[in-house]
Amino acid sequence: MARTLLLVVLSIALLLEVALTSGAFFAPVFTLTQFGVKYSPETTFLTYIVGWLLGFVSLVALVALVQVWQRQRGYATWCYLLGLWWIGIGIGIYYAFGKPDNLLLDSVKGLLIVLLTWRCQTTRVMMRRY
Repeated sequence: MARTLLLVVLSIALLLEVALTSGAFFAPVFTLTQFGVKYSPETTFLTYIVGWLLGFVSLVALVALVQVWQRQRGYATWCYLLGLWWIGIGIGIYYAFGKPDNLLLDSVKGLLIVLLTWRCQTTRVMMRRY
């Protein structure tokens, strides 16, 4: 059950990251406006860098999803990395900019991934013992 929920959360997270990445590259004006930033020549570079960063996070989410799907050994490392990344991003944005929507979206998503990964590991260890 925990593995299924982890796959669902990772799939949703991957879709959100791919959507944000696509927005950064193909609709930068719209994407920046959603975050309250005015598009200008100075923010063009920022949009490009953020797009690549989001692309990297999307790739890590894809690797984690595939490894959980295939029940590979190293899945936990990728899941913990993603979960802690999103928890940190959510708390950091809330602390620095006072945006509770990021705290809820990113930190809860990260916390779910960390908890479900931990649960998958404990279930697997318990099954090995018996």
